Amino acid sequence: MNLPNLLTSLRFVLIPVYIGIFATGRMIPAFFIVVAAGVTDVLDGYMARKLGQTTPVGAMLDPLADKLMIISVIVSLLAAGHISWWAAGALFLRDAAMIVGGLLTHFGGKKNVPANWIGKLTTVLMYAAIMFIFFEAPFARTYLWAVIAFSFVTSLVYLTAYQTLNKTKTPPTNV
Repeated sequence: MNLPNLLTSLRFVLIPVYIGIFATGRMIPAFFIVVAAGVTDVLDGYMARKLGQTTPVGAMLDPLADKLMIISVIVSLLAAGHISWWAAGALFLRDAAMIVGGLLTHFGGKKNVPANWIGKLTTVLMYAAIMFIFFEAPFARTYLWAVIAFSFVTSLVYLTAYQTLNKTKTPPTNV
């Protein structure tokens, strides 16, 4: 196992740690676990590219670890009454679709769309929304809805890129 994949694995370990700390009502330490997960996300991607250690397993596990951490945060914030059912549902729907789509792509032998700037921006904006919610900023819920809308636009960008990347030329038919 290379170092980038080890960092991705650490994100999976941080999920139950986050849940345990959040469940005790310690919001600030829980938030810093989320930040630690975000830092490992940035580091593993950077190191994989810089060290030439990108792997198919890492390409599948990295976004999965990301989505599972975000889903854990969403569920915990929903359970604590910090976000609405509608916001949680929209985020869950989008992230679940991304996970299922990624798995179908991987196991279906299709080409995976690599992370791009709009996906990375969406992740940064989501982490900012989480921070605003944790620190109870008055505009946090409005900002969260803006990020949710942006995340659906990002999904459409990825879907278009996926279709272009996996486009197969069909032979012309003689009618």
